[in-house]
Amino acid sequence: MRNPYDVLGVPKSASAGEIKSAFRKLAKKYHPDQSKDPRAKERFAEVGSAYEILGDEKKRGAFDRGEIDAEGKPRAPQFEGFGFGRQPGAGSADFHGFGFDFGPGGFAAGGSIDPDILSELFGGGGRRGGRARPQASRGEDIAVTVGAPLTTIAHGGSIRVALPTGRTLDATVPAGIEEGKSIRLRGQGQPGQRGGPAGDVIITIRYAPHPVFKVEGRDLRLDLPVTLYEAVLGGKVRVPTLGGEVEMSISPGMSGSRVLRLRGKGMPASAGQPAGDLLATIRIVLPNAADPELTELMRKWRDRKPYDPRSAMS
Repeated sequence: MRNPYDVLGVPKSASAGEIKSAFRKLAKKYHPDQSKDPRAKERFAEVGSAYEILGDEKKRGAFDRGEIDAEGKPRAPQFEGFGFGRQPGAGSADFHGFGFDFGPGGFAAGGSIDPDILSELFGGGGRRGGRARPQASRGEDIAVTVGAPLTTIAHGGSIRVALPTGRTLDATVPAGIEEGKSIRLRGQGQPGQRGGPAGDVIITIRYAPHPVFKVEGRDLRLDLPVTLYEAVLGGKVRVPTLGGEVEMSISPGMSGSRVLRLRGKGMPASAGQPAGDLLATIRIVLPNAADPELTELMRKWRDRKPYDPRSAMS
């Protein structure tokens, strides 16, 4: 058995990636079902045996230290029983698991050689008339992230999804789905190979920005503009929700920045999660145009009834 580095044509300093690349190249070159070289079977087995040593980090180290020979056999009695997949005196292996049998001098796909490499090179296992038979493989999944409108999230509905492949499809969004959750559309991904099933489309849901509401967990927040007289006198105001407007009471003397809660008017209940609340922050808004009466009233208030709302900050 030749030195495995010589067999693969790589220096002793070669990286694991360089060794794997050399093995792929030579295994394709000398594959008995593809090569016309009369020694292809022998060379193919030799390449595999070399990679069985160098493709395994522990075996490669043992070989470099002189603990095992090119066939993986211990070089000294103290190394008897090394667990490298070969028993002392066993100089052959087979390729039954991948549809090949090269007899003495062959190499074992079930050893340190990654079956995925061989599957990639030769199309997988199975045997028909002594030749490898390509296997069907499932298509790849396609993952996309989609921003769904809050109204669709609240009531459920359909959204249009554009895939990286250029194809578009419609997906049904269940009411109240949490942000970050995924919807799987089976069989809508990349097509399978050699008759294999298609992959899936996996849609991750994000909440699209809303002009009024801000989502905080299951709650919704909004700024609620009120007039000066509504804040002073109190009254009923209309408040938007995802289910339409509702009426809310404003107490007399309501200060700006006060937060009012409408229970159950936030994100709808879903998957064991209760419905959230709507949190409305009062924002007192003055008239757009200057009003002489209001200006005079405020001047009198300043002179006769001054107060300092910032005293608590001192």
